Amino acid sequence: MREAMMPVYAPPEVVFERGEGLRLYSSEGREYLDFIAGISVNCLGHAHPKLVKTLQEQSEKLWHISNMFRVPEGERLAERYTADTFADRVFFTNSGTEAIECAIKTARKYQYVSGKEDKYRIISFEGSFHGRTLGAVNAGANPNYREGFGPAMEGFTHLPFDDVDAFNEAMGDDVAAVLIEPVQGEGGCREVPEAFLKLLREKCDEFGALLIYDEVQCGAGRTGKLFAYEWFTDVEPDIVTVAKGVGGGFPLGACLTTEEAAKGMQPGSHGSTYGGNPMAMAVGNAVWDELTSDGFLENVQRVSGVLTQSLSSLIDRYPDLVDGLRGKGLLRGIALKIDPMAIRKKALEKGLIIGTAGGNVVRLAPPLIATDEDVLKAVSLIDECLAEVQADTQGESSS
Repeated sequence: MREAMMPVYAPPEVVFERGEGLRLYSSEGREYLDFIAGISVNCLGHAHPKLVKTLQEQSEKLWHISNMFRVPEGERLAERYTADTFADRVFFTNSGTEAIECAIKTARKYQYVSGKEDKYRIISFEGSFHGRTLGAVNAGANPNYREGFGPAMEGFTHLPFDDVDAFNEAMGDDVAAVLIEPVQGEGGCREVPEAFLKLLREKCDEFGALLIYDEVQCGAGRTGKLFAYEWFTDVEPDIVTVAKGVGGGFPLGACLTTEEAAKGMQPGSHGSTYGGNPMAMAVGNAVWDELTSDGFLENVQRVSGVLTQSLSSLIDRYPDLVDGLRGKGLLRGIALKIDPMAIRKKALEKGLIIGTAGGNVVRLAPPLIATDEDVLKAVSLIDECLAEVQADTQGESSS
């Protein structure tokens, strides 16, 4: 049957039939421990009872009416976002890449209505990934994602990661916005140094540019706070894009902005047929209930500490294979000196689902409900994978 699918993915043969919490079960009845969560999406695990109940109840009432009409649950969710963040305005989308498109348009329209029509350049950084639409791949700094899709889109400048001199040289009066992930996901789970974020904020203020944080992957409690930017001081954004975890598995994204940044987004300037539909808004509120419940994020921080401590032992045990640890909270990367796919494939054989990222990184992004026992089990299986690769390597060297 797969022959009928456009071959832009190459998944393994295993077919998952159902999920429960951190466990996935294949059509053959085998149990797997999920430590990638649909790439940071299933923040509350699989088939969370409250999300299932919410979706069932909403599905019996109203699915879709478009934004021609008011959606009370959407207005309620927007009020909750703005009450607990820097933002004053919210635009709901179906995905992260749509949220990025909204952010770019918002920034350029802001400059346009401010009388600065020529101020449209967007600066982004090496290793960044902002989505798969044509605008988003041009905003991202990975040329592989743009190859074959025509000439590079004008108006985007890509700079080295955390390079102060390159940024200072590139910043100018024609820059509409600076776009950056506070913690990269696809690019290798790299956390941006606080000093660099402060520099971006200062320069954006100096040149009248907007600061956009892409928190599609690192937001929604993934780092132990609602949004990653909250870990830093004096670096508040003008725009933040979110998705993945905010829907807990249901397609949902959003572009959050200040009142000032959104001043150009008037009726008719932007839209989405499905964005903000009643199904997504109901689930989004249920996810928000859980993320903001007493002790939830504190537990994410505690469990992430257990994960960091456990992974740290791998650096000493496998100095020829492990280069270091990256990331923050429950978005962690194990930087390897070998192809990370070798570990990912072995892990799947052992019943552990993990991901990979740029820079030879094994990516871990388990549901935020992971326990200490889940973490220790996952690290133990990764340990087994590394031991097997090390033995294979030593065997090849001695033969």
